[in-house]
Amino acid sequence: MPTRRTVLATALTSAVAAAVPLKAAHAQQQAYAAYVMCYFKESPNESDDSYALHLAVSTDGLNWMPLNQNDPVATPTAGTQGLRDPFIQRRQDGTFVVLATDLKGRVFNLDNQYIHVWDSADLTSFSGYRRVHLHDMATHSWAPTSFFDPERGEYGVVYSAHNGTRDVFMVNYTTDFTAMGRPQVYFDPGFNVLDGYVLPHGGAFYLAYKSLEDGNLYVARSATGAPNTYATLTRGLRQGQAIEAPILVASNTGNTFWLWGDSFSPANAVFYAWGSSDVGGDSWAALDHRGYTAPVSAKHAGISPITAAERDALIDRWGGPEWRRLKSYNLPGRYVRHADRVARLDPYPMEPPADQQWRPVPGLADATGTSFESVNLPGSYLRHANFELRLDANDGTALFAADATFHAEAGLADASWTSFRSHNHPDHRIRHSGHILRLDRLGADSSQVAREDATFQITY
Repeated sequence: MPTRRTVLATALTSAVAAAVPLKAAHAQQQAYAAYVMCYFKESPNESDDSYALHLAVSTDGLNWMPLNQNDPVATPTAGTQGLRDPFIQRRQDGTFVVLATDLKGRVFNLDNQYIHVWDSADLTSFSGYRRVHLHDMATHSWAPTSFFDPERGEYGVVYSAHNGTRDVFMVNYTTDFTAMGRPQVYFDPGFNVLDGYVLPHGGAFYLAYKSLEDGNLYVARSATGAPNTYATLTRGLRQGQAIEAPILVASNTGNTFWLWGDSFSPANAVFYAWGSSDVGGDSWAALDHRGYTAPVSAKHAGISPITAAERDALIDRWGGPEWRRLKSYNLPGRYVRHADRVARLDPYPMEPPADQQWRPVPGLADATGTSFESVNLPGSYLRHANFELRLDANDGTALFAADATFHAEAGLADASWTSFRSHNHPDHRIRHSGHILRLDRLGADSSQVAREDATFQITY
């Protein structure tokens, strides 16, 4: 009898091969060829909240595969016994340290002088867990990040705090993330700021931050990275109704930079991204949601470059998800989910999050096709009935098997995406109409709107 891993591999071969081409090899070899993301989780109704360390990996820096089934890889055991806002720092010796806010849940403790810290050789295990004391002020220590200062030969740990006048960024310098130097103001532009993120690049230092005065994100530059030497470069950036937690990333493959942010409210916990070819300029362009996908329920993340070997080791250690999601091509903020047994497109985030997670297995009627089993209602599959798609329990009949089997092919609107042809109505394909999924007779000669309605991305 095949194992679950064998079944999954077979399903993915049939579902993905025609739709997701392999990435071309990099034009030149790079020390770093992938990325790791760390995050905690929140969902609108708290059903998927997790105040612990989560990891995801990516080869392109935009589309992310959560590890360990999107479950935690480490959990604090002291302080509040929860974390928010994790950050991964690569040490000069190639190993890692993980920092995080000592805070659990959505009720904020304003007076916490500590942060969580772990050591790790390669992020496949974590050791040396400790709470590190940063200051004695009656204030918080939120969203710690760090960077290496070559002039000092030390790491600067930057975090949000209130200095008695307003919200600023503080910094403590350290060599071992245990013995912390004295706290000092790192960035105080004369108004309240939150969530600092430092990117050393090209001999300079770039600081992304949120202004609490207007709610926008900004990028500032310093030639030295020393405290109080930053000058803001950009106009305010915002997508969505509210945004926070900027992440500034340099691409591994060229002169491309990304600025990430996520929405403030868990009820609308959406990641947004911008791209630029000049981190020192003011030319950030918002990216289309078609181009990137963050992990389910991820909040306030950190992103670090890693090697291809490190990425492979992380996947070997923690494993990738057994489930997939289906993103709409022309409504890329929406995903296929079941609700009251009806298959539909709903905006992300949604409750419960597992409604949008599907376990692809070899087609019930034809193993070269794919059937989609519900993760939270195992034994139930996406099938068509009277040309409308719904979720039903497998009754073991040949008709059910045929109704629940689909064949992946190059997307009708974009060949790098996927369209799904019905097994027993081969001239019909899955499409959405009024946000409800159905089968329609579609082909290359169908309207542009219809072809886009029938195009999806197989993602995580």
